[in-house]
Amino acid sequence: EHGSRSARASVVSAAMFVAPRLAPRLASAGRLYALPSQSSFRSFAAAAKANPIAVCKTSMGTFKAEIYLDKMPITASNFIALAKEGYYNGVHFHRVIPQFMAQFGCPHAKDPKSRRAGTGSPEPGTKFSNLATGAEITRNRGGCIPDELTQRISNEPGTLSMANTGQPESGGSQFFINVKHNSFLDWFDKSSPSKHPVFGKVLPEDLDLVVKITQVPTTSDNPKEPIQMESISIEGL
Repeated sequence: EHGSRSARASVVSAAMFVAPRLAPRLASAGRLYALPSQSSFRSFAAAAKANPIAVCKTSMGTFKAEIYLDKMPITASNFIALAKEGYYNGVHFHRVIPQFMAQFGCPHAKDPKSRRAGTGSPEPGTKFSNLATGAEITRNRGGCIPDELTQRISNEPGTLSMANTGQPESGGSQFFINVKHNSFLDWFDKSSPSKHPVFGKVLPEDLDLVVKITQVPTTSDNPKEPIQMESISIEGL
């Protein structure tokens, strides 16, 4: 074992899906018909389109992951915006635990041995677009996004899940990839206070690479031989 559930739960944010406003109505032949709003049309279009794929090129190989833009539009849009900005390029996996998960995304981890790894987020007040609705979202003073606790997607093997401090709206750029079913990290699981929403999943044929990343020799869960994310590109947008 690598610590208690509560210790494991400390590894690892979330966001909020805002429902479209009530649509305007059209009177015709004595009846009222609801007209979809513009955001609804965009949501329908997003739902009809296949989800984007993140191509994650690491120093140990490349894996791909489906990003759940259809189900988790805010969290997915935040990740996609950061990836397209090159934010993740050159960052190292700073915490890996076999039979548990691999954690990544802290800007301080560009230095693979930084003692601040695991504490960083994007710059406060920076903005990105919700790709499903077109709405502009501003990161809070901690550089974090709204909690999107809307979909009951469990932290199963291969899933990408937002990391946070345990406090509301404390997730920014960091996420982890589960290599076993960590249901106690689900926001809807009441067995622990952890609330870590899933926003993507590694393609089945690439999961072995992520498992290998979690099995490298470590010191205090930090890989002895640094594992760098060379680039993340987004396909299918």
